[in-house]
Amino acid sequence: MDLSNMNDKEEKKDFLFEELKTLTAKVNGTEGIPEDLAHRLRQMIQRLDRMANLGHYATEYDTLARYIGIVTSIPWVAKTEDRLDLAATKQALDEHHYGLDYVKERILEYMSSLILLKQRKKDALGRAPILLMVGLQGVGKTTLAISIAEAMKRRFVRIAMGGIGSTLEIRGRSKAFPESEPGLIIKALISAGVKNPVILLDEIEKASGEKGLQSDIMAVLLEILDPAQNIAFRDHYIDFPVDLSDVMFICSANNLGPLSTALLDRMEIIKMPSYSDAEKMVIARDYVFPKVIENSGLKPEELEIDPNLWPGIIRPFGYDSGIRSLTRTLEAICRKVAKEIVEGKTDKVVINADNLKYYLPK
Repeated sequence: MDLSNMNDKEEKKDFLFEELKTLTAKVNGTEGIPEDLAHRLRQMIQRLDRMANLGHYATEYDTLARYIGIVTSIPWVAKTEDRLDLAATKQALDEHHYGLDYVKERILEYMSSLILLKQRKKDALGRAPILLMVGLQGVGKTTLAISIAEAMKRRFVRIAMGGIGSTLEIRGRSKAFPESEPGLIIKALISAGVKNPVILLDEIEKASGEKGLQSDIMAVLLEILDPAQNIAFRDHYIDFPVDLSDVMFICSANNLGPLSTALLDRMEIIKMPSYSDAEKMVIARDYVFPKVIENSGLKPEELEIDPNLWPGIIRPFGYDSGIRSLTRTLEAICRKVAKEIVEGKTDKVVINADNLKYYLPK
């Protein structure tokens, strides 16, 4: 008789029973999980228990255990309390964004409608259109969405829609298939930990380059974004209706060309203008530069730029509609200064007309 083999089997069985206790505790401790779904999970646990008693450890065990773990991670009722305050929204927008007065005004108008609907005990998000911010790269679409979430005191999740190769990436794949997993929407909810986050669907027009697939993806997005349909969104992996009506969806796009008419009908389109060189100068000096210094490990007093040089720093990149190239330029300058300080060559760098060319990235 191989005693070591028997001991291994007993240890494995003990491990399985401990895991079953953990799974049972998760199901019983998941707040707000629908009773029908909880009943289904308990039946799965009973099945796993029978397998463990028989000493069977098949891949099915891992599949079911993983499914139970994911389903109990979904925030079925957990929510953050909204702050619908026009002054707080304006402050958040002004704090992170220079200019864009027209865009800010449109967002404040949108928030005003939400505030009135909330005050009058009506379903605010269910009646409001989806915000769609349209503009070239780097003009601030993502940071505007973050500012809205911050103003409302909601958690923020970004979903990059570019290059999605299948609707299953959004809707999930049935647990019957190997390596199955939930879709991007359910993953976003689990990541946020609440059922009412702000979810940014970023660059939705880049979801796919294939015309047929793009139409399918637009149809799925329509189901997700339409308040009449998203109250019972069915992810293929979860295989149970999930209520998305408390989620605030915001979309962004570089252009409207590939988007379906049905989808656009449900959107509040806000067009984002490109920045002028004068606006870039203020943004670079007052918004971007302090953050770049901090992220580079420098102290504000260790790097000084002659105020007269800002036009020269931003002008070579004036063709860029946004500020990404400008941000990379400032990051390159700060890294070069950081290297000199670490090497002990200097305690402070003052960039002037004589040395600007040296510190600019080649």
